Amino acid sequence: MHRFAFLSSLILSVALAGCQTTKRPAPSPDTTIKTSSIVAQEGSQIAETEGRLTQMSHDTRPHHLAGRTLTVASGHDLHLQDKEVILSFDDGPIPGRTDRVLATLDQFGVKGAFMMVGEMAELHPELARKVAMEGNTIGSHTYRHDNLATLAFDMAMKEITRGAAAVTKATGVDVNFFRFPYLADSHKLRAAVAMRDMVVMDVDVDSKDYLNTSPATITKRTMDLLHRRGRGIILMHDIHNRTATMLPTLLSTLEAEGYKVVTLQFEKPTAPAEMASL
Repeated sequence: MHRFAFLSSLILSVALAGCQTTKRPAPSPDTTIKTSSIVAQEGSQIAETEGRLTQMSHDTRPHHLAGRTLTVASGHDLHLQDKEVILSFDDGPIPGRTDRVLATLDQFGVKGAFMMVGEMAELHPELARKVAMEGNTIGSHTYRHDNLATLAFDMAMKEITRGAAAVTKATGVDVNFFRFPYLADSHKLRAAVAMRDMVVMDVDVDSKDYLNTSPATITKRTMDLLHRRGRGIILMHDIHNRTATMLPTLLSTLEAEGYKVVTLQFEKPTAPAEMASL
């Protein structure tokens, strides 16, 4: 009996020990590399809303936000109809943020145009390739996000070509779209970019998500500007948590108001018949 009581006590102790709650390790600090020239300090309110995207990812409602595919050969072909928008994202890719943006786009059944910084694509090639493989438009944004207006023409072109090459290598697709950092361009640079069969992506609606404001403020600013124009290319940055957090609300608002998201596609212009025969 004593032996039986001892064994019973031992079994009970082991069972109770197995039921104790295991402490989870504290989350690691955010050490993700950011593009130093443009990333603002993330606000504390962003952390509080971090889990919203996960909750919304279970939303299986049918969405009607996806619009047409617009094929362009130059910037002159970039004509949007009323209530059409293009979602563009600069400066990525960056783990933990770009992939959240991708998840939201997938949830709503739409595609974006990702203007990647060359050095960021080199740092995160798997994520860069994922962006391309999911059917998004791929563009470049120079190699280091330099202000090209402050550089000599040859140096500026070197930044452009190096950035495009890095993005092409990381994504595995040809880069045919380009956006000037800080939107700082010149007629000469724009002409040189066009000569390389690249379409310059301008901006109609600047979300200003690089400012340290709340996701709700970014959404309201974007919609206010869009209401004035009625259509346009929206500028966002997939390197910010606040952008990934506000995106589901922005897309829900666009959908509720009857907007359509246009997907961009490049088609190289055909040579005139008399030139092709030479």
